[in-house]
Amino acid sequence: MTHPREPRVFIVSGPSGSGKSTLVKKLLELPGTILSISCTTRPPRATEKNGEWYNFISEEEFERMIQRGEFLEYARVFGRHYYGTPRRWVEEARRQGLDLVLEIDVQGAAQVKQKLPEAVAIFILPPSRGELEQRIRARGQDSEGEIARRLERAHQEMQHYREYDFIVINDDQERAGRDVQAIALAMRCQQPANEFRVRQILESFGG
Repeated sequence: MTHPREPRVFIVSGPSGSGKSTLVKKLLELPGTILSISCTTRPPRATEKNGEWYNFISEEEFERMIQRGEFLEYARVFGRHYYGTPRRWVEEARRQGLDLVLEIDVQGAAQVKQKLPEAVAIFILPPSRGELEQRIRARGQDSEGEIARRLERAHQEMQHYREYDFIVINDDQERAGRDVQAIALAMRCQQPANEFRVRQILESFGG
């Protein structure tokens, strides 16, 4: 028999190339989790499908969604494309009693923590600048100028690590995957997350 509970919201941030998407997949391997699918105005890459990790929409539609107050958070990244988390994902996770996983940048994470201070924020760090540059180059998707911008943005993003509840250094993918799963499982065992079930058990003993 299942018991209702308020879902946890897990925020995962990290520089481009840090491996955060891979670690988000490890979180989603845990039963009882659901991914928040972001909206973006950037064009899809060759390997991306609409509605899998992102919904690709026009800038006009994105701005209409802003005006209607449909985003939990949103930001314009690199001064070019919008990214945003539709508020409906929180409502859907609550309806299903699932934990919600958000893969968002530091701007979005700050907005979510302001609105949902109980959200658990995890920052993914690469082991070094050299390793991060190597990973970005290995993807073969970016020009030299874009690589330089990504590395500079990574440096700026990493200045915000103290704003996060947990830090995972992704120098070993298997260990880092176990780390993010351990964080999620530990947070599920916190007293507030189990209060409803605990009260039920106590009532079965007569209060």
